[in-house]
Amino acid sequence: MQGARHGGLPTSCHKNIEREQEFEELRNAINRVFGSDKVENFLRRVRKNDVRVRDLETVLARRILESVDPTLQSAQNLYQALTISDQAQLREFYLSKVEEVEPRLRTKFQQLYRYY
Repeated sequence: MQGARHGGLPTSCHKNIEREQEFEELRNAINRVFGSDKVENFLRRVRKNDVRVRDLETVLARRILESVDPTLQSAQNLYQALTISDQAQLREFYLSKVEEVEPRLRTKFQQLYRYY
């Protein structure tokens, strides 16, 4: 069904993924990191590393996802293996998860959410 949502992405977008294995591994890790039991730890580590939460490339370079989800080996290598189009879709998925963080945590970590 076109337009239905699959893990935060419309299925129409999801079907266009070229490097699906790498994309799914990263998408699943992002889902785990933004789960209710890990998201506060993730935001704490983002703050400790002095990174803007929306800056996925720096989050990957500093291995912040791996520090919260030890099942993930190398998020940056997986991301770099994706095509430019796949990277853009993963970045959109990540940003959607960033925006879904509950208001209490967004307030607590408001400096991470600033655009400047």
